[in-house]
Amino acid sequence: MTAILWMPYTLNMIAVRGLVDAVGYPADPKPLAGWAQKMKAAHANAVKNLVVFAALVLIANAAGVSNETTVLACTIYLWSRVVHLLAYTFAIPWVRTLAFVAGFACQVAIVLQLI
Repeated sequence: MTAILWMPYTLNMIAVRGLVDAVGYPADPKPLAGWAQKMKAAHANAVKNLVVFAALVLIANAAGVSNETTVLACTIYLWSRVVHLLAYTFAIPWVRTLAFVAGFACQVAIVLQLI
């Protein structure tokens, strides 16, 4: 999911700025649509959190730790990030925050399985 999140806001950038300015470095770029700006921020947040999540999953795999808790944590993490993206993009503050906390809790659950 994180690998394709750039596509919608990049298409908006091309639509708003034109292809030349979208791939270039214009001095005064036109702003993206509000939803695209928020989706871009949600994507940056997803990338930052994926680094931690992926490292934990790889450590758990290398340690041979895989059980119902780790599998459930991974599943909930994915869906919490989907909800976070949508809530961020459509400016639903409490849902966005709760989804972020749920994803963080999944990371904590994996850490606890490693201990």
